[in-house]
Amino acid sequence: MALFQFSWFPDFNKSIQELKALAMNENWDHCKNPTGRNPILVNYVHHTFDKIQNEGKIEVDGEFSCFNTGLVTENQEEIYGYFQNNKRPGTTIPYYFIGWRKSSDRDLSKFSKLGEIASYISDPSDLIYDTKLELRTNIDHIIQDNKTRFPNPFDTMDNYLLSNILHGTIEDAKRRVKRNYKTAIPQYYNGKLQLLLPLCLKSKANADLALVIEKENGVYRASTCLTLDMAINNARLIAKPDDEWLKA
Repeated sequence: MALFQFSWFPDFNKSIQELKALAMNENWDHCKNPTGRNPILVNYVHHTFDKIQNEGKIEVDGEFSCFNTGLVTENQEEIYGYFQNNKRPGTTIPYYFIGWRKSSDRDLSKFSKLGEIASYISDPSDLIYDTKLELRTNIDHIIQDNKTRFPNPFDTMDNYLLSNILHGTIEDAKRRVKRNYKTAIPQYYNGKLQLLLPLCLKSKANADLALVIEKENGVYRASTCLTLDMAINNARLIAKPDDEWLKA
């Protein structure tokens, strides 16, 4: 992982706990299968740093460096990762993690400017589901490649019966996003901005899976689905989801 190649952490799990305590209150555990180890925050930190590094947004002053985590405190102060040159003998890792710092912290005053947050969005219109575009869904591929992600009893259901249920569920999701554009939640995966729609199989009140949608040549295409835990991991890189169906 890029972060671990960049910096040595005395205790990474402890560092994650400290970041969670410093940032605005948020559930960083999986909603369906909680682990107690803040996996969403761990995923967020690693992928955010990777994006920051690729965008050249790590700030350096002498032997110190910092990067913008994209998280804020309860008082809306930006939070930075703060590092110093790694002087431990016999290591090739260039930095040592000192801690998380608010933008007002004196430790950061040495930097002539503080880094910007990671950028995932080039066209804001990509964040909104365009209801005028056709949605083409590869139902066969979704079922054949992702059936283990379906909850019981759908994961053992006859494929033909499941495809009929899935068709109806997707139509429900399309009607839902027409009523409320926030239903479509952006996610970042493999360098692409995608949208997620809820698939409510057991009850229209609760999502069981997330349908992944990509815009391509003037239409939307959907050929995979994610568990809600997988979806929140990807969506949280961009922002904390507003819609209740994917809140962790």
